[in-house]
Amino acid sequence: MTHFPSDIEIAQSATLQHIRVIAEKINIKEDDLEYYGKYKAKLPLNLQVENPKGKLILVSAMSPTKYGEGKTTMSIGLTDGLNFIGKKAIAALREPSLGPVFGLKGGAAGGGYAQVVPMEDINLHFTGDFSAIEKANNLLSAVIDNNLQNPKYSLNLDPKSIAWKRVMDMNDRSLRQIIIGVGAKANGTMREDGFNITPASEVMAILCLSKNLQDLKFRLGNIFVGKTLDGKAVFARDLKVVGAMAVLLKDALKPNLVQTLEGNPAILHGGPFASIAQGTNTVIATKMGLSLGDYVVTEAGFGADLGAEKFLHIKCGQSGLKPDAVVLVATIRAIKHHAGLSADEFKTENVPAIAKGFCNLEKHIENIQKFGLNPVVCINAFPDDTEAEYDALKALCLNKGVTAIVSTAFVVGGKGSAALAEKVIAEIESGSANYKPLYKKEDSIEHKIITIATEIYGAKAVEFSPKSKTQLKMINDLGFNDFSVCMAKTPASFSDNEKLIGRPTDFVITVREFEIASGAGFIVPLLGDVMRMPGLPAVPNAERIDIDDDGRIIGLS
Repeated sequence: MTHFPSDIEIAQSATLQHIRVIAEKINIKEDDLEYYGKYKAKLPLNLQVENPKGKLILVSAMSPTKYGEGKTTMSIGLTDGLNFIGKKAIAALREPSLGPVFGLKGGAAGGGYAQVVPMEDINLHFTGDFSAIEKANNLLSAVIDNNLQNPKYSLNLDPKSIAWKRVMDMNDRSLRQIIIGVGAKANGTMREDGFNITPASEVMAILCLSKNLQDLKFRLGNIFVGKTLDGKAVFARDLKVVGAMAVLLKDALKPNLVQTLEGNPAILHGGPFASIAQGTNTVIATKMGLSLGDYVVTEAGFGADLGAEKFLHIKCGQSGLKPDAVVLVATIRAIKHHAGLSADEFKTENVPAIAKGFCNLEKHIENIQKFGLNPVVCINAFPDDTEAEYDALKALCLNKGVTAIVSTAFVVGGKGSAALAEKVIAEIESGSANYKPLYKKEDSIEHKIITIATEIYGAKAVEFSPKSKTQLKMINDLGFNDFSVCMAKTPASFSDNEKLIGRPTDFVITVREFEIASGAGFIVPLLGDVMRMPGLPAVPNAERIDIDDDGRIIGLS
């Protein structure tokens, strides 16, 4: 039986090394570092090479539950495990959003002895990347509304056609739909508007997919704003604001170097959610890690039906990256959840429930195999798990042609993921990875959506609302048919109904409406009732967070 550590803070203070020491491990010169205090630094873009030689390991998971499966923790644990067995490995992860930190989910810096540090800084303002993205997004919003009431330089924008929304990095449901420009004429044109959360901003998506500064500016210019009153498409470049947006993003474009608790390098950069965006860290950070290390462990948000699918179709499709191995994180309690058990029943050994709930993980395994990749299953250990339950899950995985290995990285760090690291290396060295996408760039948007819905989700059909059909015609008329699709749906289910757990069948996916992300190169179908601005729970994490008289932050994890 495993036990959770009680001395993590002691471990943090004892092992936190100056960031130049971490940089030296991957041959980065001190002159290349832009310090943000002792333990954080920005990295110059010239550290990435065009065709890096490192091996890429993608970490995803089964469908998540509200109890947390620890995908980030296992990604960090695997990085430490690879280093523990003598490999030169780097973690390339996303930055946390303040929305979940103060809302329901909490921070995203790992946990136990598998953390990236300094945890408090990372979970709060970090190096200001999210703030820069927010400001660049909202600068474009301000310029749009300024143009509406500027008779001399007006682009003749139709206020009802404006697709661009403001953003803020906080869960606030009351800002989803608002009326702006209320009051005197000088306050602007009155119109309906709304806010997305910052991770859902197209600027975030663009930053994460850009190859360099020139590519960033090109993509920013391609942002679709709306249409003129005579039906002509208007883009951000038409508003002559791309240069100013790029200036705001010049430092945010550079990846951030931090460390794991065991003093191994971790590059954190970008932070789109996988439920409403592409859910992966930046192309620049991933390629930089592959340029500096022999192995890079990167993560795709939520379950593999969202994050991994988007990584494999969007990020790989636009960057040329290909994973050399895939790890799927699972927990015994998540298996039990998908078997229909309640949280009160998780603590009792129930081998039959493992067989029943395996259907969810099974579908994720099959999905990864459809891409020409054979995953390794990582079982994140929890105190109430039993060996009999582990054995049952391992046997079920073996029947699908994959190996499942228990990781105790939360409790003992890299040593607890050594066996997982060995298996991942063996998978890479077998040369079995043969990545291939499930759809082609030239396929229609409808075909791409139907492919994901039927092949990845297991839906029997896709229905398009009248509004989405009208928008789809506009997308085709604008010439955006060759874009990828970035499905926005609940992460709790393969379907667009979060109550359908396990492996639902005979269901229909409904596309409610579309959002266009032409700068990022994808179209966003909104499925079911998913929102791009989350709300706070009845008792938000913010009520538990405080700072004491000595400056110590309390309740942030």
